[in-house]
Amino acid sequence: MRPAFLLPILALLLGPGCSALSALGEATAVLDVYELRAPEAVPTGPRRSLEVTVVLPTTTGALDTDRIMVKPDPLAAQYLPDARWGEEVPVLVQSLMLRTLQETEAFAYVGRDPLGISGDVAVVADVIDFQAEADADGPGATVRLQLSVQAVRESDVAILSSRTFEATARAADTETRTIVAAFDAASAQLLVAFAEWAVGALR
Repeated sequence: MRPAFLLPILALLLGPGCSALSALGEATAVLDVYELRAPEAVPTGPRRSLEVTVVLPTTTGALDTDRIMVKPDPLAAQYLPDARWGEEVPVLVQSLMLRTLQETEAFAYVGRDPLGISGDVAVVADVIDFQAEADADGPGATVRLQLSVQAVRESDVAILSSRTFEATARAADTETRTIVAAFDAASAQLLVAFAEWAVGALR
């Protein structure tokens, strides 16, 4: 599995518009940017002449951000102070789903938008969990991902299939690189399961 990698934000590129990086506090901080990769090996299937559109996922307000969430307890939401994702979480998840479906080589077209007025199948998702949960009595954390997905036939808006995907990965501590590596491991698990479902369900 390829590890998540760091893209440094160069201070020279930050002008008056740097307030865009100040979401949820840290108004003057320069935040390191992390990205997740789609898994290198995914299930493949026979190629079919389907146009598949991956709709931008929905999520709760606390996750609708580019900040990396770490929950100290079930009722609180905090964020790593020195890091952010390269995209807001819904866009990041959409990008990962797109790349994963493309890697299956099972569909004629996969995109964020249909080639014409509409495609054949729309993949609609809701991001339920996308956070690290700190241990109550230790230095580590568990990354928890949960994604609810539906395949919808565009011609009559019929739901062809639906499934909820979950994955977890352990982080030995709450250092940024350790947390991001656990996100990378959990997302790879989830995306492989998503690919297996998609190859069988999208017809």
